[in-house]
Amino acid sequence: MVRDTIRRMASPRQLLLDEQLCFALYATSRAMTARYRPMLSELGVTYPQYLVLLVLWERETASVRELGDALGMDYGTLSPILKRLERAGFVKRTRRAEDERVVDVSVTSTGRELERSACASVAALFDGPHGMTRAEADALRDRLTELRAVLEA
Repeated sequence: MVRDTIRRMASPRQLLLDEQLCFALYATSRAMTARYRPMLSELGVTYPQYLVLLVLWERETASVRELGDALGMDYGTLSPILKRLERAGFVKRTRRAEDERVVDVSVTSTGRELERSACASVAALFDGPHGMTRAEADALRDRLTELRAVLEA
C-alpha cells in the first residue's frame, strides 16, 4: 500500500516550472494581455474594460449580475470598471423600474464607435507569419473552454 502511494506521488521532474500546465496558462495569459495592451491603449480602455465591452457589443444590454457571470468577475471588481467606462461615455447604467436593485448596463453610441475601431485593431493583432490560423486559434480556444469547464465542475 505504501509503495502504491509512493508511485502516485509526483516525481521531481513533474515539479519543474516548465512542466506545469498552470504556469504555461498563466504566462500565456500575461503575454496575450501584453499583446492587446498597445491596441487597447489607442482605444482608451484597459483589458478588463475591453472584456466588459465585448459582452455589451454582443448583447447590447446586460445587468451587472449577467456581466459578472459572463466574465467571472464579482461586483467589487466589476463596479469600478463600469464607473470608468461610464465616465468615458462608452456605457450607460440604469436601474430597472420594476426592480431598482437591478442595474442594467448598455453600450452607448460612443461605445459602438469604439467597437468598429476595435474590430480593425484586433484583426491586425495576429496578422503576419508568426500567427495562428483561424482554425488553430478556434481549436485552442475550444480546448481551453473545455478545460475551464472541467476545472470549475
